[in-house]
Amino acid sequence: MSSSLVLVANAGDSSISTFRLTDGALERLAVTTGITGCSNFAVDVDRGLVYASVKRDDEHPDAGILTLSLDRETGELTPRSRRALPGGAMNYLALTRDGAALLGAAYAGGYGIVCAVGDDGAVSDPVSEVRFPRLHSVLASADGRFAYFVSLEADVIAQYRVEDDLTLAPLDPEVVAAPEGSGPRHLAFADDESAVYVLTEFTGEVLQYARDPQTGGLELRSSTPAHDPSEKLRHSVIDEDPRENHYVWGADIHLSEGVVWASERTASTLAALAVREDGSLTPPAGFVPTETQPRGFAISPDRTALVAAGERSTTVTAYRIAGAELERTDRAETGRGANWVRFA
Repeated sequence: MSSSLVLVANAGDSSISTFRLTDGALERLAVTTGITGCSNFAVDVDRGLVYASVKRDDEHPDAGILTLSLDRETGELTPRSRRALPGGAMNYLALTRDGAALLGAAYAGGYGIVCAVGDDGAVSDPVSEVRFPRLHSVLASADGRFAYFVSLEADVIAQYRVEDDLTLAPLDPEVVAAPEGSGPRHLAFADDESAVYVLTEFTGEVLQYARDPQTGGLELRSSTPAHDPSEKLRHSVIDEDPRENHYVWGADIHLSEGVVWASERTASTLAALAVREDGSLTPPAGFVPTETQPRGFAISPDRTALVAAGERSTTVTAYRIAGAELERTDRAETGRGANWVRFA
Protein backbone atom coordinates (compact mmCIF):
# COMPACT_ATOMS: atom_id res chain seq x y z
CA MET A 1 0.00 0.00 0.00
CA SER A 2 1.43 3.39 -1.04
CA SER A 3 0.85 6.15 1.52
CA SER A 4 2.23 9.64 2.03
CA LEU A 5 1.33 12.92 3.71
CA VAL A 6 0.26 16.02 1.77
CA LEU A 7 0.09 19.53 3.24
CA VAL A 8 -2.07 22.28 1.71
CA ALA A 9 -1.97 25.97 2.71
CA ASN A 10 -5.37 27.67 2.79
CA ALA A 11 -4.54 31.39 2.75
CA GLY A 12 -8.19 32.43 3.04
CA ASP A 13 -8.54 30.53 6.30
CA SER A 14 -4.98 31.09 7.62
CA SER A 15 -4.64 27.34 7.96
CA ILE A 16 -2.75 24.28 6.72
CA SER A 17 -4.60 21.03 6.00
CA THR A 18 -2.85 17.69 6.39
CA PHE A 19 -3.96 14.77 4.23
CA ARG A 20 -2.92 11.17 3.98
CA LEU A 21 -2.79 10.01 0.36
CA THR A 22 -3.18 6.23 0.19
CA ASP A 23 -3.40 4.50 -3.18
CA GLY A 24 -4.89 7.63 -4.71
CA ALA A 25 -7.41 8.31 -1.93
CA LEU A 26 -7.23 11.50 0.16
CA GLU A 27 -8.01 11.41 3.88
CA ARG A 28 -7.96 14.73 5.72
CA LEU A 29 -6.25 14.13 9.05
CA ALA A 30 -6.10 17.63 10.53
CA VAL A 31 -6.49 21.35 9.89
CA THR A 32 -4.08 23.58 11.79
CA THR A 33 -5.43 27.13 12.19
CA GLY A 34 -3.88 30.39 13.35
CA ILE A 35 -1.19 30.46 10.65
CA THR A 36 -1.92 34.04 9.62
CA GLY A 37 -2.23 34.52 5.86
CA CYS A 38 -0.06 31.48 5.16
CA SER A 39 0.45 31.12 1.42
CA ASN A 40 3.62 29.02 1.26
CA PHE A 41 5.83 26.77 3.34
CA ALA A 42 8.81 24.42 3.15
CA VAL A 43 8.95 20.91 4.63
CA ASP A 44 11.91 19.17 6.25
CA VAL A 45 10.66 15.59 5.95
CA ASP A 46 13.55 14.00 7.86
CA ARG A 47 13.14 16.21 10.93
CA GLY A 48 9.35 16.52 10.75
CA LEU A 49 9.47 20.32 10.59
CA VAL A 50 7.46 22.81 8.53
CA TYR A 51 8.54 26.41 7.90
CA ALA A 52 5.52 28.59 7.07
CA SER A 53 5.46 32.16 5.83
CA VAL A 54 3.01 34.19 7.93
CA LYS A 55 1.74 37.76 7.82
CA ARG A 56 1.62 40.16 10.74
CA ASP A 57 -1.35 39.94 13.11
CA ASP A 58 -2.64 41.41 16.37
CA GLU A 59 0.07 39.66 18.36
CA HIS A 60 2.97 40.23 15.96
CA PRO A 61 3.75 43.62 14.36
CA ASP A 62 5.89 42.00 11.64
CA ALA A 63 5.49 39.20 9.13
CA GLY A 64 7.58 36.15 9.86
CA ILE A 65 8.62 32.55 9.37
CA LEU A 66 6.88 30.14 11.72
CA THR A 67 8.55 26.81 12.54
CA LEU A 68 6.10 24.00 13.28
CA SER A 69 6.57 20.34 14.16
CA LEU A 70 4.51 17.78 12.23
CA ASP A 71 2.94 14.75 13.91
CA ARG A 72 2.95 12.17 11.12
CA GLU A 73 0.22 10.09 12.78
CA THR A 74 -2.34 12.79 13.57
CA GLY A 75 -1.27 15.33 10.93
CA GLU A 76 -1.31 18.11 13.51
CA LEU A 77 1.19 20.98 13.35
CA THR A 78 2.53 22.54 16.56
CA PRO A 79 4.28 25.95 16.59
CA ARG A 80 7.84 25.88 17.95
CA SER A 81 9.43 29.24 17.11
CA ARG A 82 8.94 32.37 15.00
CA ARG A 83 11.42 34.57 13.15
CA ALA A 84 10.20 38.14 12.57
CA LEU A 85 10.62 39.66 9.09
CA PRO A 86 10.25 43.47 9.27
CA GLY A 87 10.76 43.68 5.48
CA GLY A 88 7.60 41.71 4.73
CA ALA A 89 6.31 38.18 4.22
CA MET A 90 7.93 35.58 2.01
CA ASN A 91 6.18 34.35 -1.16
CA TYR A 92 8.46 31.33 -1.49
CA LEU A 93 10.50 29.30 0.98
CA ALA A 94 12.96 26.52 0.16
CA LEU A 95 15.35 24.47 2.29
CA THR A 96 18.89 23.53 1.35
CA ARG A 97 21.95 21.82 2.88
CA ASP A 98 19.92 19.05 4.51
CA GLY A 99 17.70 21.55 6.27
CA ALA A 100 20.52 23.65 7.73
CA ALA A 101 19.63 26.70 5.62
CA LEU A 102 16.40 28.32 4.46
CA LEU A 103 16.00 30.47 1.36
CA GLY A 104 13.18 32.96 0.89
CA ALA A 105 11.81 35.31 -1.76
CA ALA A 106 9.51 38.24 -0.92
CA TYR A 107 7.30 39.62 -3.71
CA ALA A 108 5.96 42.78 -2.09
CA GLY A 109 9.15 43.48 -0.16
CA GLY A 110 11.38 42.87 -3.17
CA TYR A 111 14.08 41.04 -1.25
CA GLY A 112 15.53 37.55 -1.00
CA ILE A 113 17.19 35.98 2.01
CA VAL A 114 19.28 33.08 3.26
CA CYS A 115 18.92 32.10 6.92
CA ALA A 116 20.65 29.50 9.05
CA VAL A 117 18.44 26.86 10.69
CA GLY A 118 19.34 25.44 14.09
CA ASP A 119 19.05 21.83 15.22
CA ASP A 120 15.78 22.77 16.94
CA GLY A 121 14.38 24.29 13.73
CA ALA A 122 14.81 27.90 14.86
CA VAL A 123 15.43 30.24 11.92
CA SER A 124 18.16 32.86 12.29
CA ASP A 125 18.09 36.46 11.16
CA PRO A 126 19.00 36.65 7.45
CA VAL A 127 22.68 35.92 6.90
CA SER A 128 22.59 37.31 3.38
CA GLU A 129 20.12 39.41 1.40
CA VAL A 130 19.56 40.42 -2.24
CA ARG A 131 17.12 42.92 -3.71
CA PHE A 132 15.13 42.74 -6.94
CA PRO A 133 11.59 43.96 -7.68
CA ARG A 134 8.82 41.42 -7.11
CA LEU A 135 10.91 38.38 -6.37
CA HIS A 136 8.64 35.36 -6.75
CA SER A 137 10.66 32.22 -6.05
CA VAL A 138 14.04 30.79 -5.13
CA LEU A 139 15.68 27.36 -5.21
CA ALA A 140 19.14 26.00 -4.43
CA SER A 141 21.02 23.29 -6.30
CA ALA A 142 20.97 19.85 -4.67
CA ASP A 143 24.53 20.27 -3.38
CA GLY A 144 23.63 23.60 -1.76
CA ARG A 145 26.39 25.47 -3.62
CA PHE A 146 24.21 27.69 -5.82
CA ALA A 147 20.95 29.61 -5.43
CA TYR A 148 18.64 31.14 -8.05
CA PHE A 149 16.17 33.97 -7.36
CA VAL A 150 13.44 34.81 -9.89
CA SER A 151 12.30 38.43 -10.38
CA LEU A 152 8.92 38.64 -12.09
CA GLU A 153 9.08 42.41 -12.69
CA ALA A 154 12.71 42.64 -13.84
CA ASP A 155 12.43 39.58 -16.12
CA VAL A 156 15.63 38.02 -14.73
CA ILE A 157 16.96 35.04 -12.83
CA ALA A 158 19.61 36.17 -10.35
CA GLN A 159 22.30 33.54 -9.74
CA TYR A 160 24.63 33.18 -6.75
CA ARG A 161 27.20 30.92 -5.20
CA VAL A 162 26.28 30.08 -1.60
CA GLU A 163 29.42 30.33 0.51
CA ASP A 164 30.15 28.15 3.53
CA ASP A 165 28.94 30.94 5.84
CA LEU A 166 25.71 31.23 3.74
CA THR A 167 26.62 34.58 2.22
CA LEU A 168 25.62 34.99 -1.43
CA ALA A 169 28.38 35.66 -3.98
CA PRO A 170 27.07 36.77 -7.39
CA LEU A 171 28.07 34.71 -10.40
CA ASP A 172 29.37 36.38 -13.54
CA PRO A 173 26.96 37.61 -14.78
CA GLU A 174 24.80 38.12 -11.70
CA VAL A 175 21.57 37.93 -13.72
CA VAL A 176 20.40 36.09 -16.81
CA ALA A 177 17.50 37.50 -18.78
CA ALA A 178 14.08 36.07 -19.48
CA PRO A 179 12.16 37.39 -22.52
CA GLU A 180 11.03 40.97 -21.95
CA GLY A 181 7.57 41.17 -20.44
CA SER A 182 7.34 37.41 -19.84
CA GLY A 183 7.20 37.64 -16.03
CA PRO A 184 9.29 34.64 -14.89
CA ARG A 185 7.67 33.17 -11.79
CA HIS A 186 8.60 29.68 -10.55
CA LEU A 187 11.50 27.37 -11.40
CA ALA A 188 12.36 23.68 -11.25
CA PHE A 189 15.57 21.71 -11.81
CA ALA A 190 15.96 18.85 -14.27
CA ASP A 191 16.76 15.61 -12.44
CA ASP A 192 20.47 15.85 -13.25
CA GLU A 193 20.40 19.66 -12.81
CA SER A 194 21.79 20.17 -16.30
CA ALA A 195 18.80 22.43 -16.94
CA VAL A 196 16.52 24.80 -15.06
CA TYR A 197 12.93 25.24 -16.23
CA VAL A 198 11.16 28.53 -15.49
CA LEU A 199 7.43 29.12 -15.92
CA THR A 200 6.44 32.64 -16.95
CA GLU A 201 3.30 34.24 -15.52
CA PHE A 202 2.53 36.75 -18.28
CA THR A 203 3.19 34.61 -21.36
CA GLY A 204 2.58 31.12 -19.96
CA GLU A 205 5.81 29.66 -21.38
CA VAL A 206 8.32 27.25 -19.93
CA LEU A 207 11.84 28.59 -20.46
CA GLN A 208 14.70 26.10 -20.68
CA TYR A 209 18.04 27.28 -19.28
CA ALA A 210 21.11 25.11 -19.73
CA ARG A 211 23.08 24.95 -16.47
CA ASP A 212 26.80 24.47 -16.01
CA PRO A 213 27.11 22.20 -12.93
CA GLN A 214 30.62 23.47 -12.16
CA THR A 215 30.09 27.23 -12.36
CA GLY A 216 26.35 27.20 -11.72
CA GLY A 217 25.78 29.57 -14.64
CA LEU A 218 22.56 29.56 -16.67
CA GLU A 219 22.03 30.14 -20.39
CA LEU A 220 18.62 30.51 -22.05
CA ARG A 221 18.14 27.85 -24.72
CA SER A 222 14.44 27.57 -25.63
CA SER A 223 10.86 28.46 -24.71
CA THR A 224 7.68 26.42 -25.10
CA PRO A 225 4.08 27.61 -24.61
CA ALA A 226 2.27 25.86 -21.74
CA HIS A 227 -1.22 27.40 -22.01
CA ASP A 228 -4.21 26.21 -24.03
CA PRO A 229 -4.32 27.99 -27.43
CA SER A 230 -8.03 27.24 -27.79
CA GLU A 231 -8.69 29.60 -24.87
CA LYS A 232 -7.26 32.53 -26.88
CA LEU A 233 -5.67 34.03 -23.78
CA ARG A 234 -3.94 37.39 -24.18
CA HIS A 235 -0.48 38.46 -23.03
CA SER A 236 -0.74 39.59 -19.40
CA VAL A 237 -0.02 43.12 -18.25
CA ILE A 238 1.48 43.64 -14.82
CA ASP A 239 -0.98 44.89 -12.17
CA GLU A 240 -4.03 44.27 -14.39
CA ASP A 241 -6.63 41.60 -13.49
CA PRO A 242 -5.87 38.44 -15.52
CA ARG A 243 -9.34 36.92 -15.14
CA GLU A 244 -11.19 40.13 -16.00
CA ASN A 245 -9.03 40.67 -19.11
CA HIS A 246 -8.73 36.99 -20.12
CA TYR A 247 -4.96 37.13 -19.79
CA VAL A 248 -2.47 34.30 -19.55
CA TRP A 249 -1.78 33.59 -15.87
CA GLY A 250 0.96 30.99 -15.39
CA ALA A 251 1.54 29.75 -11.86
CA ASP A 252 3.39 26.62 -10.71
CA ILE A 253 5.87 24.14 -12.25
CA HIS A 254 7.11 20.68 -11.22
CA LEU A 255 8.70 17.62 -12.84
CA SER A 256 7.75 13.97 -13.00
CA GLU A 257 9.61 11.27 -14.95
CA GLY A 258 10.52 12.91 -18.28
CA VAL A 259 7.70 15.47 -18.06
CA VAL A 260 7.46 19.11 -16.99
CA TRP A 261 4.04 20.01 -15.55
CA ALA A 262 2.76 23.60 -15.50
CA SER A 263 -0.44 25.21 -14.21
CA GLU A 264 -2.35 28.14 -15.75
CA ARG A 265 -4.94 29.93 -13.63
CA THR A 266 -7.26 31.77 -16.03
CA ALA A 267 -8.36 28.58 -17.81
CA SER A 268 -7.58 26.42 -14.74
CA THR A 269 -5.48 23.82 -16.54
CA LEU A 270 -2.48 21.56 -16.03
CA ALA A 271 -0.17 21.02 -19.02
CA ALA A 272 2.37 18.24 -19.59
CA LEU A 273 5.47 19.02 -21.66
CA ALA A 274 7.71 16.05 -22.47
CA VAL A 275 11.46 16.52 -22.06
CA ARG A 276 13.53 15.78 -25.18
CA GLU A 277 17.07 14.35 -25.06
CA ASP A 278 18.61 17.81 -25.38
CA GLY A 279 16.52 19.15 -22.50
CA SER A 280 14.12 21.11 -24.69
CA LEU A 281 10.38 20.51 -24.33
CA THR A 282 7.65 19.33 -26.65
CA PRO A 283 4.43 21.37 -26.88
CA PRO A 284 1.72 20.06 -24.53
CA ALA A 285 -0.22 17.13 -25.96
CA GLY A 286 -3.33 18.30 -24.09
CA PHE A 287 -4.61 20.25 -21.12
CA VAL A 288 -6.24 18.79 -18.01
CA PRO A 289 -8.97 20.90 -16.35
CA THR A 290 -8.32 21.09 -12.62
CA GLU A 291 -9.21 23.06 -9.48
CA THR A 292 -10.29 26.64 -10.19
CA GLN A 293 -7.32 29.01 -10.36
CA PRO A 294 -4.58 26.45 -9.63
CA ARG A 295 -1.82 28.51 -8.03
CA GLY A 296 -0.13 25.47 -6.50
CA PHE A 297 0.32 21.76 -7.02
CA ALA A 298 2.87 19.12 -6.08
CA ILE A 299 4.17 15.78 -7.32
CA SER A 300 4.91 12.86 -5.00
CA PRO A 301 8.54 11.86 -4.40
CA ASP A 302 7.97 8.58 -6.30
CA ARG A 303 6.56 10.56 -9.27
CA THR A 304 3.29 8.57 -9.34
CA ALA A 305 0.83 11.15 -7.95
CA LEU A 306 -0.04 14.82 -8.41
CA VAL A 307 -2.17 16.90 -6.03
CA ALA A 308 -3.56 20.27 -7.17
CA ALA A 309 -5.24 23.10 -5.25
CA GLY A 310 -7.21 26.12 -6.48
CA GLU A 311 -7.43 29.63 -5.07
CA ARG A 312 -11.13 29.81 -6.00
CA SER A 313 -11.92 26.31 -4.79
CA THR A 314 -12.23 24.77 -1.35
CA THR A 315 -11.14 21.33 -2.55
CA VAL A 316 -7.96 19.60 -3.70
CA THR A 317 -7.74 16.92 -6.37
CA ALA A 318 -5.43 13.91 -6.49
CA TYR A 319 -4.31 12.34 -9.78
CA ARG A 320 -2.39 9.26 -10.80
CA ILE A 321 0.42 10.12 -13.23
CA ALA A 322 0.74 7.90 -16.31
CA GLY A 323 3.51 9.35 -18.43
CA ALA A 324 2.12 12.66 -19.71
CA GLU A 325 -1.46 11.86 -18.69
CA LEU A 326 -3.41 12.30 -15.46
CA GLU A 327 -6.14 10.08 -14.01
CA ARG A 328 -8.21 11.69 -11.27
CA THR A 329 -8.36 9.43 -8.20
CA ASP A 330 -9.98 11.56 -5.48
CA ARG A 331 -11.11 15.00 -4.37
CA ALA A 332 -11.33 16.32 -0.81
CA GLU A 333 -12.29 19.46 1.11
CA THR A 334 -9.40 21.61 2.33
CA GLY A 335 -10.26 25.29 2.97
CA ARG A 336 -10.61 28.73 1.39
CA GLY A 337 -7.91 30.17 -0.85
CA ALA A 338 -5.92 26.96 -1.16
CA ASN A 339 -2.72 27.90 -2.93
CA TRP A 340 0.31 25.82 -1.84
CA VAL A 341 0.82 22.05 -1.86
CA ARG A 342 3.75 19.96 -0.67
CA PHE A 343 4.30 16.30 0.06
CA ALA A 344 5.65 15.54 3.51
